[in-house]
Formats: sequence, C-alpha cells, structure tokens
Amino acid sequence: MEGTISNFRSGRHTQTTNQMIVVAEGITDKEKAKELVGKKVVWKSPSGKKLNGKITAVHGNKGAVRVLFETGMPGQSLSGKVSIQ
Repeated sequence: MEGTISNFRSGRHTQTTNQMIVVAEGITDKEKAKELVGKKVVWKSPSGKKLNGKITAVHGNKGAVRVLFETGMPGQSLSGKVSIQ
C-alpha cells in the first residue's frame, strides 16, 4: 500500500521533525485508518537512502495517520510517496 506525506506534526509554536502526517490511498475514514496502526512505513530519499517509521495513531476523521520516524525528516519529503507494509 502507498501513502503520501502531507505535513510535519506540529503545534502552535513547535514542529516535530520526526513525526509526519501520512494520507494512505484508499483510506477515507477513521475506522479503516485504525487498522493501519502498528504497520511499518518506508520513505526512500532521492539519493536512495531509506528512512523507516511506524504508524502510531490516527490523525483526524478523514483517515490520515501519524507516523513516527527513526530520525528527523527532511523538508523534501513533503508530498513524497511512502510504502506501508
């Protein structure tokens, strides 16, 4: 399954660089998104480096999920594709 990185997880004054909001293809509601919690996520950089993460929670009511990555994510990852396994 594939997904798209939509944004960093952020608050009013902070931005958490190792947590991203991901919208999975074909997931349109909160109930379907709950089934994805615990799955692995991989993002490949343009240079070929792989950054691994894990889906930790549902974000909102439209099926987006929060992903916790091992390290901080670069800004070029925004609107990039990730594979969900």
